[in-house]
Amino acid sequence: MLAEQEHDYIEYVRSRIPRLHHVACLVLGDAHRADDAVQNALTVLYRRWPRMAEVDNLDAYVHTMVVHACLADRRRPWSAVLLRGSAPDRPVNGDSETVDDRLAIRAALHRLPERQRIVVVLRFLCDLPVAEVARLLGRSEGTIKSRTATGLAALRRSLAPQLSRSTR
Repeated sequence: MLAEQEHDYIEYVRSRIPRLHHVACLVLGDAHRADDAVQNALTVLYRRWPRMAEVDNLDAYVHTMVVHACLADRRRPWSAVLLRGSAPDRPVNGDSETVDDRLAIRAALHRLPERQRIVVVLRFLCDLPVAEVARLLGRSEGTIKSRTATGLAALRRSLAPQLSRSTR
């Protein structure tokens, strides 16, 4: 790779890595595994970088690579091994209600079955349209719509006690 191309790659990655890592964390539910998935995707991107000028939407392409890396990580046999009792939480600025809400939403998301969680994350936290999620996951749009509806209904049920407390 030429020095100028490498510089462009580094600048691109620096500006996108926080968002890519956030998406991987939401899909995998683990920051360390998200690090690995993003690193794997960016390693592949580095090898392909000289050809990336031909790609129409580079951000969507890289986003797809990260999601595929996450899905590949989930298929590895060791991915079911959890070395700690619970995931460490990062401190969040804000009042205690905001923190409680975020923790409740995170917990509710992780109680969803994996396929529903991935669809809900991609649809609502990554703001991808149904057609893009279907293409990304290799499923029909109807399947994505069904998993979205089922996942949202499960989230509503799970968060109902929290919502009723906050409206009092």
